[in-house]
Amino acid sequence: MAQTSLSPAQVDELVALYGDGLSIAEVSKRFGIHTRTAAAHLVRRSVPLRQRGLAAVDTPEAVRLYETGLTLVAVGLRFGISQQAVRRALAAEGVEIRPRGRRPQPA
Repeated sequence: MAQTSLSPAQVDELVALYGDGLSIAEVSKRFGIHTRTAAAHLVRRSVPLRQRGLAAVDTPEAVRLYETGLTLVAVGLRFGISQQAVRRALAAEGVEIRPRGRRPQPA
């Protein structure tokens, strides 16, 4: 990736877009910069970075939804995260991940 310097006005815009909910990946793509560079701009402006993955407070609900039959993708959509982030969070809780395409059997 070619080195791109952002003007102070562009950094202001980057901060505003991140504050509006865009991810670091989305703002970095918009400005043609690396994600680490975008994150560095935010840190220099004292912008708190959002937690990646599933928030701890949402984990019990994600486990419940998955165990009732929702797919990893569906659970991820509920929380605005990827299916891989859901998989990691559930596995860390000791939840057995179903093989792809398999729903839980009724009791």
